[in-house]
Amino acid sequence: MRVVLILEYNGSNYCGWQSQLCNCSIQDKLEVALSRIADEKIRVVTAGRTDAGVHALYQVVHFDTTVKRPSTAWVRGVNTFLPKDIAVLWASEISSQFHARFSASSRCYQYLLLNHPIRPGIFYHNVGWYHQPLDLKKMRAASQLLLGEHDFSAFRAAECQAKSPVRTLTQLDISCRGNMIVFDLSANAFLHHMVRNIIGCLVYVGKGRYSLDWFQMLLENGDRAAAAPTFSASGLYLADIIYDPRWNLPRIKKRASIIDNYRFL
Repeated sequence: MRVVLILEYNGSNYCGWQSQLCNCSIQDKLEVALSRIADEKIRVVTAGRTDAGVHALYQVVHFDTTVKRPSTAWVRGVNTFLPKDIAVLWASEISSQFHARFSASSRCYQYLLLNHPIRPGIFYHNVGWYHQPLDLKKMRAASQLLLGEHDFSAFRAAECQAKSPVRTLTQLDISCRGNMIVFDLSANAFLHHMVRNIIGCLVYVGKGRYSLDWFQMLLENGDRAAAAPTFSASGLYLADIIYDPRWNLPRIKKRASIIDNYRFL
């Protein structure tokens, strides 16, 4: 029997999604909790592996099991054995043809960047931060250069294991609420550190260090060494995974975003 879960987590206290020998990952914590409910060893497959410190509002996983449990067991029961910063939101049996990773058509990320002279305190682990004023007009112009299918070598980590650097970016919107800059990105898939590297380069353009011509050449040349440093993981959220409607996964109404609770100065 195959079961699909939707979960959310705050990644601040973990070494990322993927299982590690030190058992410090979100996958490790989830598999331990699931195994206790199933009374057998459970291994999960995820839609997307998030890095250390990255959060998720809508993460999808599936697993196979020989036992029958009600959906409440896979939600409330599993949550009983999970750390307080990881929660299963929904669970259901699903066809064995469904695959959390390969059935997904696109992934959506959101990055929250506090643009303010004073660093955040309470929300230190939940938002990125840059202290100098940023020119949103220039950043938006640069962001549009990335839309479509491109070789994103300049925005991938050196340790990225993807076979190809080519990705199709369908959305890169930049909005502003008070002192919070919100980046919304969607693509068929993302490379390792791709979002954080894009944010870092957009900040370089926004603060006037480099021009749009530099950004264009960076994309065309694919030279990661010429790009900006990887930006902080704190403000990055896996916001959504898109599947064909035939799988009948719920479009869970997102809880109040952290930007709705942030006190803008």
